[in-house]
Amino acid sequence: MSDVQTPGRFGRLYRGLTTVDFVGRSKTWFTISIVVIIAGLVSLGVRGFNLGIDFKGGSSWEVLAPHTSIAQMTSAVQKAGLNNPTVEKLGSDTFQVTADLNALSSSAQSQLTTQVINAMAQQAHTTPSQVSTSNVGPTWGGQITHRALEALIVFFIAVVAYISLRFEPKMALAAFIAMVHDLLVTIGVYSIFGFQITPDTVIAILTILGYSLYDTVVVFDRVRDNTHGVLKGGDLTYSEMVNLSMNQTLARSINTSLVAIMPVLAVLVVGAYILGATTLQNYGLALFVGLVSGAYSSIFIASPLLAWMKEREPRYQDLRQRANQRAERRVTMTPAAAAAMAEGESSINAQGSSLKRTGTINPRARKPKRR
Repeated sequence: MSDVQTPGRFGRLYRGLTTVDFVGRSKTWFTISIVVIIAGLVSLGVRGFNLGIDFKGGSSWEVLAPHTSIAQMTSAVQKAGLNNPTVEKLGSDTFQVTADLNALSSSAQSQLTTQVINAMAQQAHTTPSQVSTSNVGPTWGGQITHRALEALIVFFIAVVAYISLRFEPKMALAAFIAMVHDLLVTIGVYSIFGFQITPDTVIAILTILGYSLYDTVVVFDRVRDNTHGVLKGGDLTYSEMVNLSMNQTLARSINTSLVAIMPVLAVLVVGAYILGATTLQNYGLALFVGLVSGAYSSIFIASPLLAWMKEREPRYQDLRQRANQRAERRVTMTPAAAAAMAEGESSINAQGSSLKRTGTINPRARKPKRR
C-alpha cells in the first residue's frame, strides 16, 4: 500500500495541482456580474445615492462627550426635532452630528440649530458654548467629484496606454472592462444598501483600482510568458493556456487579495464597530467592497474576457482546430506539469548547446548534398 496521501483543496492549490476551468465557466461569471450591475443601476435610478453632507450641503455640530454613545446621542438630537441625522464618533470621545436643513426656512433652521445644540450639550453634560456649529455648502462636494472624475479619466488613459505597450491592446481592453466592472459593482452596492458616500469613499474607490489592476497584470504577465512557451507546443488552445496561466497564479492572487482585505476588515470590525471610530467606516467599507470586487474581476472577468477576444483571431482558431485533431492532448495540464515540461525543454536545450560546444553532432542530422 502507498503511504502517499492525496492532498486536499488547499494542498492542491499550493502544490500547483489545480485545473480549474475558469474560461469554460465564463458565462456563469459574466452572468453573476451582469445581475449585480443591473441591480445596482436600477437601485441608482430609483433610490439614488445616500450623499453625505459634503456633497449635498447641510449643518454639522460637534461636541466632546466622553460618557455617552452613538445611540444615546442620536436619540437626543432626534427628540430635539432633527430628522434623519447622521451621528459619527470622531476619535474616542468627540461626536459629530450632521443633517440637511436646506429645505427649512432661515428662521426654522436657526430655531432647530439652537434645539440641537442644547440637546447635545445636555447629553454631553456640558454647556452649549462647547458645541461647535458649521455649515457646508454642496459646492465643495461638487468640486471633489469633478476632481475625482478628472483623476479617474487620466488613470484610465494611463493604464490603457501602459498595458497596450507593455502587453497588447486586447489585454488593455480586458483590464479596462474589469476596472469599470469594479466601479459599477461598488457604486451599485452603495446604492442598494444605502451606504453614505463621503469624500473618503471617493478616495477609497480610486485606491481600489490599483489593487484590481495589480492582480490582473500578474495574470496577464503569465499569459504572455505561456504564449511564447507551452502554447507553441500545439497541445493547448489559447483558452486552455489562459486556464493554465490562471491556475499558475491562483495561489498568488488569493494570497494578495487576503493580505489586502484582512487589514481593511479589521479596520471595519475593530475600529468602526468595536472601538466606535465611525470615521473609519466610510473609507474601510469602500475599500472592502472594492477589493472583493477587484479580486473577483481579476480572476473571473479579465482573463476569460481576454480568452474570448483572442479566440476570435484566425491564428488561434487554426490552433484550436489543429489541437482538436490530435489524438491525445494535455487539456487539463496543471501548473506543476507545465513547470516540469518547461524544465524538460530547458534540459534538452542545454544538452543541445553542450553538444554544439563540444563539437559532437548527431551523424543522422547530416544529410548528403544532392548534386
